[in-house]
Amino acid sequence: MQEIITLQTHQREILIDITPMVEALVQDSGVAYGIVNVYAQGATAAIMIQENWDESIQSDVVNLLRKLIPRGVWLHDAQDGNGDSHLKSGLVGPSETIPIIDGRLGLSTWQNVFFCEFDGPRSDRHVLCTIIADE
Repeated sequence: MQEIITLQTHQREILIDITPMVEALVQDSGVAYGIVNVYAQGATAAIMIQENWDESIQSDVVNLLRKLIPRGVWLHDAQDGNGDSHLKSGLVGPSETIPIIDGRLGLSTWQNVFFCEFDGPRSDRHVLCTIIADE
């Protein structure tokens, strides 16, 4: 089964918690045991599993990546000014695979699934979720 989550982003760089949307797709699928792959479609976006206790972790991730990969110093900036966005998304990676256990995401108490926007704002971002049953 495959479903697409559609998002709008309102900042250039932000992590958006999509855990409830992914969890709903898993529950709707009826799959009790298996995996779900969560994939960001876009060369300047990524998927990350991270803590969501408060927003400090998300801010820390964005701030770390800004320090590691600053804006405006890359060859690709000559094309469209977002060389840093491509590098950030490549470093974080486009997907995560999560086990499905008893019909629920097999995340720990402190883990959530985040869509990482590195080149926003965008009116139409897609996250492809592929659910595979363990049969």
